[in-house]
Amino acid sequence: MPNQAALPSIKQLTYFLAVAKSLNFRQAANNLNISQPTLTNQIIKLEENLGLILFERSRSGTLLSVNGRELLIHAEQLIQTMDEFQNAARELSQGPRTTFKLGIPPTLGPYLLPFVLPQLHQLYDKLKFYVREASPTDLYSGLYKGEFDLIITPFSNLPSDLVVEPLFTEPLKLVLPSEHKLSKQAFIEPNMLNSLRILTLEDKHHFHYQVLDICNELGAELQRDYEGTSLDTLRQMVVMGMGAAFLPGLYVHSEMHVPESLHVCEILNKPISRQHALAWRNTSPSRVFFRELADRFKRIIKARLDHVVEVHI
Repeated sequence: MPNQAALPSIKQLTYFLAVAKSLNFRQAANNLNISQPTLTNQIIKLEENLGLILFERSRSGTLLSVNGRELLIHAEQLIQTMDEFQNAARELSQGPRTTFKLGIPPTLGPYLLPFVLPQLHQLYDKLKFYVREASPTDLYSGLYKGEFDLIITPFSNLPSDLVVEPLFTEPLKLVLPSEHKLSKQAFIEPNMLNSLRILTLEDKHHFHYQVLDICNELGAELQRDYEGTSLDTLRQMVVMGMGAAFLPGLYVHSEMHVPESLHVCEILNKPISRQHALAWRNTSPSRVFFRELADRFKRIIKARLDHVVEVHI
């Protein structure tokens, strides 16, 4: 019968997982940097406390018993929970001291992060971000694969098994060549877009489909023969008079300081925008800190960019 007073220790469960992974006591002991007799004794004590045989031992090798297979997933969950507990306690007592892999779309990262990361560094001086740009589809798959710890992504069609914290709504501005007949107006009637040729990015960008939806709704003509590879090239194509374009508000704010041959306007009584969110795996050991981080993101963005975007606080 199992000894109800003697609960398995974290050390015993760690040893159990090590043997279950290698199915070799000598190799597991080496991996744990302990002696083989120490490992064997702890496994025997664990089995005695549980009243179960966890491993089948024979001259041909070691195998998990039926009971061992049943308990393996529970042991893994317990060890993961303890790791999460220790990480949360460390972050509460010392603050985050690690490097997180952050994914973000190329149409947002360069125009948002310079306003946010320096202040985050002041708040968490040991915290670092390894930033990589990717399309939303690649951001999702990378998050599942562990290539990213968290991502900033469009707030639409997000998988239900991710934790999603809305950050802000960003307006999209209509940009025209300065010589265009509509360039004197701050607001343009929606029906006036019927005559406009709209330029956009290549279809590998999520932004391409946002602009396509806008064109379909307003009756504008999307120029598929001339697609930009970046927001900068898109802007230059408008300067050259090849068409008009919708550009994100953060891009306009960040990159369009010097007067040039462009006119920025909006659609009358029809605000056009895109939403952004911070997302992470619901199993992430740092998920408690990520909620705190999302709040920090929003407060910094509101303080520095409230005149450009609408923050969701």
